[in-house]
Amino acid sequence: MTPHGSRKTSDLRIEGFDPLATPAQVLKQFPMSDAIRNIVTEGRQAIIDVMSGKDSRLIIISGPCSIHDPESALEYARRMAGLREQLSDRFIIIMRTYFEKPRTTVGWKGLIYDPGRDQTHDMNQGLKIARQVLLKINALRLPCATEFLDPVVPQYTADLVTWAAIGARTTESQTHRQMASGLSMPVGFKNPTDGSLQRALDAMTAATHPQAFLGIDGSGHSSIVRTLGNPNVHIVLRGGGGKPNYARPDIGRAKTLLADASMGPRGIMVDCSHGNSDRDFSKQPSVFRNVIDQIKEGETGIMGLMLESFLVEGKQPMGVPLVYGKSITDGCISWEQTEQLLQEGYETLA
Repeated sequence: MTPHGSRKTSDLRIEGFDPLATPAQVLKQFPMSDAIRNIVTEGRQAIIDVMSGKDSRLIIISGPCSIHDPESALEYARRMAGLREQLSDRFIIIMRTYFEKPRTTVGWKGLIYDPGRDQTHDMNQGLKIARQVLLKINALRLPCATEFLDPVVPQYTADLVTWAAIGARTTESQTHRQMASGLSMPVGFKNPTDGSLQRALDAMTAATHPQAFLGIDGSGHSSIVRTLGNPNVHIVLRGGGGKPNYARPDIGRAKTLLADASMGPRGIMVDCSHGNSDRDFSKQPSVFRNVIDQIKEGETGIMGLMLESFLVEGKQPMGVPLVYGKSITDGCISWEQTEQLLQEGYETLA
């Protein structure tokens, strides 16, 4: 019979602990070149200049809902890199490179967590693949954007990221507000799924202040992370509560709230997907065109647009075989639609 004093009260539902490579080990295995460092640094500064009004160009963040196949993601990146050069005098194009996916209940959580899509959850491999993908895309002179979910992940990939999002489900999370306060790049906070703007503004305010939280350092040691606060934060309107929030009255209301919170003159990004498209990927172009028309007619508060876009339109169930270049999470518009839409927007703003 087990004595009362030796009864276990912790880890009762933990199957096991697997060693995780340290950030220092992964960064040493996949180092950043000086050329890529310049791409990241220049991309971040360009976004800051847009937010402050020094740069009049529009930021376009476009790419797959999530990256599940590095090969198709790199093909998309090669195409987008060429388009970026063509449109660079009016658009700052950044590729959406999402490796972590929030799940409402259960499901595939992204390439970092389950790179084999087989529930083996080889996160050591996932972190390495994610870093390799970021290196290859940046090497095309195409900056990268991502959403950070786990506060440990930035130690492995953040040096290669030009812009980061805090998602609708995590904007209200204290952990993510604290993490954002220490991130080295501009950060966009999406309004929560109910459409509330005030809670996104509260998150932005928290992220601009110094914070302290539990995390790891580059050597993988458990640490108290102390931050300086991130001054380069903005709001992302993505709709919510069953309603879109990209129309002129919505932009006006957001501008008023941002002014009251003393945020920058160009502090609004519009996500053309999610609640703004009523979760119908095919409606993204109409949202995009509406916002471009607002800018053409003199709206100065909008800094950028987000598109969910991949090689092939739509989405597919996760399985074998998969259609190459088609999303396994949210539906995306096709490359052809994306290229046409961006060129159309470029001409509209001529």
